[in-house]
Amino acid sequence: MAAGSRAWMLFAALAAAAAAADLVSKSVAFARLGMPGSGRAAVIVPRILVLETNLNEGALFGVGQGFGLGFAAVSVAAILGIGVLMTYPSTHRDAWMVAGLGLIVGGILGNLYDRLGLPGLAWEAPPDRAGDRVFAVRDWIHVQVPGVIDWPIFNLADSWLVIGAGLLLALTLRTAATERATDGPEA
Repeated sequence: MAAGSRAWMLFAALAAAAAAADLVSKSVAFARLGMPGSGRAAVIVPRILVLETNLNEGALFGVGQGFGLGFAAVSVAAILGIGVLMTYPSTHRDAWMVAGLGLIVGGILGNLYDRLGLPGLAWEAPPDRAGDRVFAVRDWIHVQVPGVIDWPIFNLADSWLVIGAGLLLALTLRTAATERATDGPEA
């Protein structure tokens, strides 16, 4: 099998697995914990890890509330851009880059599904929105360290995005270090 075919298979498998894990985990969390404000939560590690539902109409850390369709458009553009990047033979030669891009696309797909209102959820509150269709990302993981950090509630798609971006950053740093080492000291 050619390197390009293997790269595309790895990319597609990671993207599909990441998106599926995200969507299944969101469905289970919302089925068990209910909509935000229901008062149900699952304490995993007291005062550190709590599973509770939240709906985010914005982006990272809730920035840009109400611009969900704009974020959906950016998501589609990012997927298309990554698709173009995946056509380069240099990308195919680096399994770590392919893995990072696959995780990023999987995370994008998981959150895009929610932004498009595909879960079929309806707002329960506030009263003026009750019954309206939800076009927001479903979050359910809440990490806190008392007195240090109260991280915004997130989901597995967010985790895949961060891990994928971290892989790409590590690859960039590795490449820069390798180039400096091979250039040697200037005379």
